[in-house]
Amino acid sequence: MSDSLFPVGEEQQLPVLTLRNVVLFPAAVTPVNVGRLRSIRAVEFAQDTPQRLVVVACQKEYDLDRPGLDDLYPVATLARVLRVIRLSTGSYSVVVQGVCRLRLLGIVSADPFMVARVQRLPSERAHVADDDVELAALVAQVRARMREFTDHLPAAYAEQSEQALAKIVEPGALADVVSAYLPSNAAQKSVILGCAEVRQRLRLVLKLLQREIEVERVKIEVTSLVQEGMSETQRHSILRQQMRDIRRQLGEDVESESVIDALRDRLSASQPPDEIMRAAKRHLGRLHMIPEASPEYQLSKTYLEWLADLPWRAQTEDTMDVSRAARVLDEDHHGLERVKRRIIEQIAVRSLKPDARGPILCFVGPPGVGKTSLAKSIARATGRRFARVALGGVHDEGEIRGHRRTYVGAYPGRILSSLKTSKSRNPVIVLDEIDKLVESRAGSPAAALLEVLDPAQNDTFVDHYIEQPFDLSQVLFIATANQLGTIPAPLLDRLEVIELPGYTLPEKVEIAKTYLLPRVLSEHGLTPEQVDIDDASLTFLVEGYTREAGVRRLAQQLAALARDVAVQIAERPNYVRVYDKQSIRKSLGPDRGEHSLEKTPLCGVAVGLSVHGVGGDPVPVEASLMPGKGRVHLTGHVGDVMKESVAAAFSYIRAHASAFGLPPDFLATIDIHVHFSEGATPKDGPSLGLAVFVALLSLLTRDRVRHDVAFIGEVTLRGRVLEVQGLRERLLAAYTAGIRHVVMPSRNVHDLEELPSAVRAELTLTYVSRLTDVCPMAFVSAPAAA
Repeated sequence: MSDSLFPVGEEQQLPVLTLRNVVLFPAAVTPVNVGRLRSIRAVEFAQDTPQRLVVVACQKEYDLDRPGLDDLYPVATLARVLRVIRLSTGSYSVVVQGVCRLRLLGIVSADPFMVARVQRLPSERAHVADDDVELAALVAQVRARMREFTDHLPAAYAEQSEQALAKIVEPGALADVVSAYLPSNAAQKSVILGCAEVRQRLRLVLKLLQREIEVERVKIEVTSLVQEGMSETQRHSILRQQMRDIRRQLGEDVESESVIDALRDRLSASQPPDEIMRAAKRHLGRLHMIPEASPEYQLSKTYLEWLADLPWRAQTEDTMDVSRAARVLDEDHHGLERVKRRIIEQIAVRSLKPDARGPILCFVGPPGVGKTSLAKSIARATGRRFARVALGGVHDEGEIRGHRRTYVGAYPGRILSSLKTSKSRNPVIVLDEIDKLVESRAGSPAAALLEVLDPAQNDTFVDHYIEQPFDLSQVLFIATANQLGTIPAPLLDRLEVIELPGYTLPEKVEIAKTYLLPRVLSEHGLTPEQVDIDDASLTFLVEGYTREAGVRRLAQQLAALARDVAVQIAERPNYVRVYDKQSIRKSLGPDRGEHSLEKTPLCGVAVGLSVHGVGGDPVPVEASLMPGKGRVHLTGHVGDVMKESVAAAFSYIRAHASAFGLPPDFLATIDIHVHFSEGATPKDGPSLGLAVFVALLSLLTRDRVRHDVAFIGEVTLRGRVLEVQGLRERLLAAYTAGIRHVVMPSRNVHDLEELPSAVRAELTLTYVSRLTDVCPMAFVSAPAAA
């Protein structure tokens, strides 16, 4: 635009484009985004005029949407609109070129766009004269400082600015172009724009240049100091972010990068050992090279997630307070004093020696006696987290040690899975039903547990999936089992067995009243005031509906009573149920009644006491004669050991037939059938041998057996009576069945300490060591002793 079209000092009215933090200098070409309605209309108006002129002014405050004259810097720039691009958001991207300086004199109109009255300012754009040493020196210094400044800029940007400055010969234009390149704020640039005198303008530009150079120098020094103190992890994080930005600019997918970065951060947070971290970094490096859709990518990603989620360092703080532990155990469990004492001893040792590696406790007892809940109480008492590993029916070694990653569907074993779930490296882990592990072609899970439960080895336990050692020495393992007979000897050798016998009738009543009933009422939304059941009714409930060693069935029957009350209260909100024998029968149906034992002495019938996985039971042994050729038949689902026990008792009678008044050929014309009641229940073991001997001798001598006596003991061919296991459960079964006289081996006397004093006081116990000692108290009229 020539001076003739807009002479210096002349006034005109032109549309105004107001910008935020942007100062346009003459001769500079700048793209700007235009989004405000008044600015859009001003651009559209200028675009439709022949000269395409618009006044570009910078507002003083950024947040103003409709600035007035006082809100704008007084000196603006006349600009030509070179290009207008309409964006999808409705705004414009406008490229403008500065022409000359203007002074804002007033606002002519504010809508639909701002129109201002402006006056062109004089400008000095002459070449440097040969004799103007001062101006030449200023120009040289500005060029030198600009080159020094661009040394800190990216190479492409520095080259572009160098080329632009090389073409400029006028001092005023040089000052304007350099000002446009500087990252100074709008207020500083507006001062330069408003300075018409060239020398003064160059001095201002030179001052800003020196300041920006000093700023860049300090930034470099600070960056250097920060990098020296920056950890390797932080540097890697910055480099990864830069790599992500580069890939994003190249149009590549960066989603996998964010996943890998998240995995790396999780691994760092879990703080695995150095060798495991090195292995993880190798897998992270592989993920960069594997396509995300590849199955190998998912396998590696899952493996790294497991490494990140395992509690390599995380653990809870132990609370080894003996008094607190005793209080928690008493709150959660009734009785079991011997078991509680052993647990308190273990906690006391840990309180004195935190790194002590004590034995692995194994709670053995019938279902429902509180084995798993005891482990939960230990976790609560010690402040540790609780995890349970169900081993019932496990037949694959990989369930313990994990599966190798080469197999499809591989995953870690249950030990590491429980650690991941508990998020702690020192939880209480219950190995539930350890006696029900099954060996198969897939390996022996019991053998795999040997390393897990050995304190001397489990600090370097290696799961096949993880393939890295994990320290299990801080884990408090507790095993549970119903019986010891099915636990392999090497595994049993690593366990300290603590037996949890069944409860007596008074104990069950107390447990129901103190623990079970309040919990059942709470679970069913009832209050103690809505259900009234006294001790006599609870006793009837236990005797008539729950013949078990534990209290699980008792809890189920109490829940059934609570559901019956809930139905009534749903219909009648103020309903209160008082339970007695009749109302219990109405809710639960007929009770089981008394044990089906004989009430009178009979020949060939004796009562033995057996023990199995759910407690003890009286077992009537019946023997019958029939014509035959001396064969012996056994029925009642008996095992091999019990068959041998019957054979031993029968052989003793045959060997001493004359002493019992039997002819030598008494078997010539008869067969004998021995039956054990409840034929659907498997029976095995030698403990019924004494009862079999009594039943057979009674059958052959026709002497009746006392119906109120039960017999316990293993018999030998020499007539000895040997001790048996599970005496407490057997005697409790006799007590529950109403039997008050028990003949038992003399070698089992030491086991009576475990029997509750109330039960022991009710029983008459006769100790025998030989079969000849049994006859006087077994028969109504004793046969001759052998």
